[in-house]
Amino acid sequence: MFQSFANKLTLSRILVIPVILALLVIPHAWAAWAALILFSAAGATDWLDGYLARRDNQVTRVGQFLDPIADKLLVASVILVLVWTKQIDGINVLPAVIILMREVAVSGLREFLAGLSVSVPVSRLAKWKTTIQLIALGFLIVGKYAPAMIPATLIGGIGLWIAGLFTIITAWDYWRASLNHFD
Repeated sequence: MFQSFANKLTLSRILVIPVILALLVIPHAWAAWAALILFSAAGATDWLDGYLARRDNQVTRVGQFLDPIADKLLVASVILVLVWTKQIDGINVLPAVIILMREVAVSGLREFLAGLSVSVPVSRLAKWKTTIQLIALGFLIVGKYAPAMIPATLIGGIGLWIAGLFTIITAWDYWRASLNHFD
């Protein structure tokens, strides 16, 4: 089932999530930086597993199933914990909620369309959205523990709003592309 290295990378992304979340609730700089390192490694595997699977011609059904789930679990769980720990707070909760809503809606849409044997490829803009989300969340993870000359919380908040905007655009793109499949 997980015979390809790419699938093992995807699975590792899922398995590291609880460790990242545990580190996020520890109110110490070392924990924030350790969480950032693991989160960044998990984000890098998002690109690497797909690249390796395509390069080695080992795209599998399990990989196609697990990869988007791993992405959504990583982003959604980190957002939820960052809101809970108030590293995302105030008005910045709005783009966080928009991101979560889009992930659930697009997942449901993909599942519905899969039942109709309709594939929904990931757009280039959606890949940019994911990249911006990961970068913004990385800044928010270290937040107040970043060096004083780096306004990590501000950068992360701005990135979250940009990701939120891309989230709305990509959600609309997916919805518009699927409209002719509804009765």
